[in-house]
Amino acid sequence: MRGDMAAQEHWMIHLQRVYYPVLAAIGIPSNIVSFLIFWRRKCMLSKSSALYLMAIAVADTAVLLFIVVLELIVKFYTVEPFWSRDPWCSMRDVFNYGVYNISTWLVVVFTAERFLAITTWRLKNRICNPRCALRVIGVVFVVGHLLAVPYYWAYTSIYSQDAQHWLCIYRPDSPLEYALTMVSLQTTLSHILPFIFIVVLNGLTLRQISLSNRVHAAAEMCRSISGHKVAPLLRSRKRKSAVLLVTVSMTFLLLSTTRSITQLILRTKGLHVDRDDYSLDINVAADIGTMLSLSNAAVNMYLYACTQTKFRQEFIVCVKHCLWRGCLVRNSPLSCTPGHA
Repeated sequence: MRGDMAAQEHWMIHLQRVYYPVLAAIGIPSNIVSFLIFWRRKCMLSKSSALYLMAIAVADTAVLLFIVVLELIVKFYTVEPFWSRDPWCSMRDVFNYGVYNISTWLVVVFTAERFLAITTWRLKNRICNPRCALRVIGVVFVVGHLLAVPYYWAYTSIYSQDAQHWLCIYRPDSPLEYALTMVSLQTTLSHILPFIFIVVLNGLTLRQISLSNRVHAAAEMCRSISGHKVAPLLRSRKRKSAVLLVTVSMTFLLLSTTRSITQLILRTKGLHVDRDDYSLDINVAADIGTMLSLSNAAVNMYLYACTQTKFRQEFIVCVKHCLWRGCLVRNSPLSCTPGHA
């Protein structure tokens, strides 16, 4: 009976059943490594940038734990997930949307901070410092969860006679206006506003860098004629900062685009679309969008390694150190004594 059900399952279910454990296995260790490198090592980044990237690593790890592991993997590998019953049913989306809001808006505030650091001098010392960064990160963490609190009253646990197990569903008696308000607010907070901010700030940053390069090129020509050389260190750091900013924020944008579009389409179709019906193309597209969007929480370490030479060097050092410690433990005299053979 179980084999017949498995044979009838849509290919999208099989794909997600394999994809999400792999995503968690790759993403959680990489986020931990990124956090430790930014915490213990100097990667030629400002202290405020390092704090933002550490916070993004923490938020991404929370996304992988709460959404990927505790919700999606549990959903695909158990008949009745633990969050199908109260109180977990009511609390599930509070944590899920909370960590997703935090992860999304940390990328936005990091983009804004780098934009100010690159394009302004007056605000740079006032805003782009560790104390201000810690305050902004704290506000994002608190507000991100507070905005998800209304979801506590949106779901209820019921026992399905047809399925013969508990289900976590929207409250049938909740007012339609309440559900529409929450859906509209979450769509605006996690899809529309972040896209607008990231696109505008990146566009302004690239424009400012282009103008700055022209000014530096002209100044370099004048100074070369007069016999003076321009120190390239400041320009090199600004260029690396811009590359890091654009890579992280635009990757986030590209991986989130499919989910944002499909979520907006689903919202216009109403709240009662059967998301388990894979005969509907929109459900397949929406789940692919979710997979791509959640990949954001696992790829940042590889983006840092590709764009930041110092981070790549520190990562290689950490890998060598771990391998060296592993060889020492394996070849230690204690493991070779007769009592431990």
